[in-house]
Amino acid sequence: MNENVTPLTTRDYLPMIGVREFAPRMNPFDPGYDPATVESHLEQSAHLMATFKLSTAAWMIADEAATRRKIMAARAHNVPVVTGGTPFEISVVQGRLETFLDLCAGLGITRIECGEGFTSLALQPRAVVRMAHERGLAVQYEMGKKQEGPFTEASLEEAIASGHAWLEAGAEQVVVEARESARGVGMFDLEGHLNTDYADRFAREFGLDIAIFEAPNKASQFAFLDHFGPKVHLSNVRLEEVLRIEIYRRGLHADAFSKPNLRPIPMIVEKA
Repeated sequence: MNENVTPLTTRDYLPMIGVREFAPRMNPFDPGYDPATVESHLEQSAHLMATFKLSTAAWMIADEAATRRKIMAARAHNVPVVTGGTPFEISVVQGRLETFLDLCAGLGITRIECGEGFTSLALQPRAVVRMAHERGLAVQYEMGKKQEGPFTEASLEEAIASGHAWLEAGAEQVVVEARESARGVGMFDLEGHLNTDYADRFAREFGLDIAIFEAPNKASQFAFLDHFGPKVHLSNVRLEEVLRIEIYRRGLHADAFSKPNLRPIPMIVEKA
């Protein structure tokens, strides 16, 4: 190799084959990874992450030093840390919302997820958002029930109305429920098929910058990307799947290369 020639980097090469660069639209989750695993994936893929979600309540019963280590690692890579909606719902029912918010702020968490996935929230969105903001916490709202099956026309309208109410109250984004199965919940039927009409309705109502779609498995992830193209926000993605999804998003996957909305458009090379 000629030592006087600057080595070509992957960052140089990708535009040559038409691969576009996007602002991060991946929202991976942590169902209970060890700190070293989280740190390694952040080192490798933090530039692809819009947020990092401490999913479930596992972070509350793990060794706190390990939880703090993961939060610090994400913050060191400028990736906002979000808590899942379950701890929020439980704190409200148990009468400890303000204490929960104090805990999150003290741990260095960036954003909390609010929802009514398995409980009913008596508090008004503005009150919750105000309490969060007083502690330096941002808010996102999760739409949909965890245990009532796929959306119906009625539950879809209810979810959309709730989403707008939370955004008007100051929430940053809204998240569409899919749990860890993407079957028989939210926009997925019992066979795991995406209801594209409902997905389009959410996209029209909120836009792809504000709406985040939970997509916990390959079928759901690829279905959203096939339907919406590369600008869709995906959540509930396991850390080890981030790169696989991102190559699909950018048309570098064999199954994505044939899709007109995903396939890279190569640069035109001028002939001498």
